[in-house]
Amino acid sequence: MVSDNVSAAAERAFAVCVYCSASSLDPAQLELAAQVGSEIGRRGWRLVSGGGNVSMMGAVARAARAAGAHTIGVIPKHLVHKEMADVDADELIVTDTMRERKQIMEDRADAFLTLPGGIGTLEEFFEAWTGGYLGQHGKPVVVLDLDDHYRGLFAWIDELYGRGFVGDQAMDWITVTKDFAEAFDALDPTF
Repeated sequence: MVSDNVSAAAERAFAVCVYCSASSLDPAQLELAAQVGSEIGRRGWRLVSGGGNVSMMGAVARAARAAGAHTIGVIPKHLVHKEMADVDADELIVTDTMRERKQIMEDRADAFLTLPGGIGTLEEFFEAWTGGYLGQHGKPVVVLDLDDHYRGLFAWIDELYGRGFVGDQAMDWITVTKDFAEAFDALDPTF
């Protein structure tokens, strides 16, 4: 059982929502996720994740817990078995829908970090980015792209920017970096 003091401290700790793959088995990507989880724990932050115990999602949560982080997993009930729910999470929230999942993840987070992933990760990233740009939240949105996973995406976004479809204010809401330390500095509320 978690003491009230530990539980209260976990509730006050800065929380980072990490968006990443629930399907990649690439060892380099799994290692990146583990490094991110370890750094979240090292900083005394909480992790908010998609609540799965597979692929990068599982790696970030396991590493965060191993480093002492309080972990919050949020998973829709239809993915509990597919993504093997992270039953070791300090808090596992099962929702009825994906929309509820994303809302709870956004509400519980103080910042958003996107790692490599597919269409689900992209949807979450774009929703967090758009929410910030539209004033729905004031939370940092960071993309850590060590291996150019998103190179084509951001080349296209730069083209949209050049053509006037994406403005300066929207671009100012995100930090895209290949540097691990820079990504965490951009998330850090005290930096």
